[in-house]
Amino acid sequence: MRPSRSRIGVVVLFGLMTLTLTALAFPAVLGLDKADGGQDRVIASTKFGPLTEADRDFVVKVRAAGLWEYPLGEIVRERGTTKEMKTAGEHLIVGHAGLDAMCREISPELGITLPNRASPQQEDFVTTVDAKTGKEFDSAAVNIMRVTHGQIFPAIAKIRASTKNTLVRQLADLANDTVLDHITVLEQTGMVEYDDVTFKQTGPAKLPRDRVTPPPPEPGEQVLVLKPRPDLNVNTASPTPTPSPGAP
Repeated sequence: MRPSRSRIGVVVLFGLMTLTLTALAFPAVLGLDKADGGQDRVIASTKFGPLTEADRDFVVKVRAAGLWEYPLGEIVRERGTTKEMKTAGEHLIVGHAGLDAMCREISPELGITLPNRASPQQEDFVTTVDAKTGKEFDSAAVNIMRVTHGQIFPAIAKIRASTKNTLVRQLADLANDTVLDHITVLEQTGMVEYDDVTFKQTGPAKLPRDRVTPPPPEPGEQVLVLKPRPDLNVNTASPTPTPSPGAP
């Protein structure tokens, strides 16, 4: 069951933006364990450059990440037991609001349909964290997110190095800065269990496709918007490095 708080701060955009589903627009699989075969195939020619399957899947992955990390950031900001935890929550909120805005801006230009819900696996992440309290809450939130950010970080670099589409390249630039910032603030909580995180992010569990794929929106369904939070006054670019253990 998804926690009701997972929708905090998410508002529906009641405007002219509606979704039209096409076989081209929505990827069949979103898991990080997706095979590489066919990812270089060009699926559309746009004025911003060719769009490959990898490009399209990347845009959808960034959108889907925000659909669970933004609401989890709000929960962390509210219930984190330390100042560092609450700061990490604020960075998650602001960072994913910015990425979400770019995804929604470029997706119509590229003919990409965005999901309105995270994958079942991602929703389970929120449920797992939300069920805990105190320091167990802090630890679960930090380590789950540190694993997922560690998994997507090299994928961003790969897209940035290979894409020929200027809009996808811009999204990769922003995602690189944002994910590095999130990794940094999560580490600054002092709660990252590095050995466990490294093991999980380098050898993710193989799950059925329906667990790692966000459901496509219904025809005509309105686009969910992750609410911008300029009031938080958070900078998610150029993070301050985390000191090494034992450093003065």
